[in-house]
Amino acid sequence: MNTIEPESLKLTKGTLGELCPIAKTLDVIGTKWTFLIIRDLLLDDTLRFSQLLRSLEGISPKTLALRLRELENQDIVARKVYPEVPPRVEYSLTEKGRRLEGIFIELKRFGLSLD
Repeated sequence: MNTIEPESLKLTKGTLGELCPIAKTLDVIGTKWTFLIIRDLLLDDTLRFSQLLRSLEGISPKTLALRLRELENQDIVARKVYPEVPPRVEYSLTEKGRRLEGIFIELKRFGLSLD
């Protein structure tokens, strides 16, 4: 894991031919549904697919499954399957996913300042 202390980071433009770290982040979490999935998992810790589906009014089951798989592939969300009948599947944020909380708090702070 490549971590950089916040005080040593400066906002810069990307290098030609390389994807900027901000652009990479937005590629992963930049969609409306992805952001809201992460928000709900930050608030509730662990949720089942059906709970997320109810919470995210308007999302289709196919889109939710796709977004969860993308987040799992990026090690932002962990998927735990319990050996029960019917199978129970729960989703929670990984440590990497939890590191997004500060970004979400700042977005909320900014959103509260908008008219």
